[in-house]
Amino acid sequence: MVETPPAPPAADDGWLGDFRRGPAVFAVFRVGVEHGRHPLSPPEYRIECNDGAGPREICRFVDEPEAVVEWFGAWQGDDWCDWILAEAWKTIQNPER
Repeated sequence: MVETPPAPPAADDGWLGDFRRGPAVFAVFRVGVEHGRHPLSPPEYRIECNDGAGPREICRFVDEPEAVVEWFGAWQGDDWCDWILAEAWKTIQNPER
C-alpha cells in the first residue's frame, strides 16, 4: 500500500506558514471575518504548536499598537515567547502561501 503525504493546509483556513525550533513546529494563521471578525477590525493572528502531541493553539494577538498578546496554558511566561513572536512576525510579513 502506498501512503499519500498529508495534504497542505487549505488556502482559506488563514494559514500563513510554519517555523520550527527543536521538535516543535509552529504554524501562524490569520483569523478572518469568517471567524466572527469585523472586516474593518485590525488583523488578528493565532499561533499553533505541534510538539508531537498534536497541534494546539498557544497564542493570539492583534496587529495594533500596544496590543496585548494572549498566551495559553504553559506558554504563559515561557522563555520561547519572544522568539516565537519574532518568528511569527517574519512569517506574517513573508507568508508561504
